Amino acid sequence: MKQLITFVKKEFWHVLRDKRTLLVLFGMPVVQVLLFGFALSTEVKDTRIGILDQEKSQSSIDLVAKIAANQYFDIQQDLKSINQAEDAFKGGKIKMILVIPAQFTQNLTSGKKAQLQLITDGTDINMANQIYNFMSNIILDFYGQQTLQQSSGVQPEIRMLYNPQLKGAPNFVPGVMALILLIICVLMTAIAIVREKETGTMEILLVSPMKPYIIILAKAIPYFILSMIILVSILILSVTVLDLPIKGSMPLLFGISIIFIITNLLFGIVISIVTDSQQTAMLIALVGTMLPTLMLSGFMFPVENMPVPLQVVGNAIPAKWYYEIVKNIMIKGTGLEVVWKHVLVLIGMMLVLFAIAVKRFKIRLE
Repeated sequence: MKQLITFVKKEFWHVLRDKRTLLVLFGMPVVQVLLFGFALSTEVKDTRIGILDQEKSQSSIDLVAKIAANQYFDIQQDLKSINQAEDAFKGGKIKMILVIPAQFTQNLTSGKKAQLQLITDGTDINMANQIYNFMSNIILDFYGQQTLQQSSGVQPEIRMLYNPQLKGAPNFVPGVMALILLIICVLMTAIAIVREKETGTMEILLVSPMKPYIIILAKAIPYFILSMIILVSILILSVTVLDLPIKGSMPLLFGISIIFIITNLLFGIVISIVTDSQQTAMLIALVGTMLPTLMLSGFMFPVENMPVPLQVVGNAIPAKWYYEIVKNIMIKGTGLEVVWKHVLVLIGMMLVLFAIAVKRFKIRLE
């Protein structure tokens, strides 16, 4: 019994001396509680919408005013034509358009069938259904619940752009691409250099004449090739099995995917350089990348629902920008003129991570 108590004390003090373990034990639960408390929300908040009022009557103006006064929607544009609506959707400026047809009020008061059209962005089915339901409730509340029971009452009509069949693949394929490439690249490279430390072969690298960036590239190239094979496999399965055609430019998609893969490889290399054990490297890679990607990238939960600080943190996640790029290219068929800002952010992250990796590796060489 005495030996058991002594061993327990030794392990206890060992944990207290390890700051990384303490951070995982006490920091991760706090982070998870905050994320689950703020990020996991299905409530619609400040969703950007456009209004195409073809009637311009007092009734339509009052309806738009009621929508504008609601906390769920943020009217970004007063559209003049359907062509403007298409450009707004492709640019990612709005999530839904409310079309008020001409003579809507006249048809409503005369007992004829009156229809309002709700055009939503079908690349995100869950978000599209949520904002449609919220908008429908506002419209029905404005005109009175009795109209719902009348054949001549207000009947909102929904139309899903880019995904009229309401398939699930357009929603999760871009997110799965980002998540899989992230896990493969970061997790695998995170243990690349730290493995050399544990096996004792790092000394050979330290005395070799190779430059730091040569060693970094040598560690990253095998995983880069593996990631490209995985990318091709995902695209083939998406087109053949899931019947999800790639509407945009294939070379553009591959080019941006290469940037994203290199960024994640460098992130894993940085983790590997600053850690001393494979276990720590793997833990940091999983907790520091997979969880934020699932929660804050917009893949599972709308970014608009999150508090501003979490949205700022989400901007530092490469998968968020890649997820938006893939959605635009694969589903909407847009080009570089729409996603160029996202590409610049990824390139900036890649360069910063490369500089950090080289600098930190130089310190260890000295």
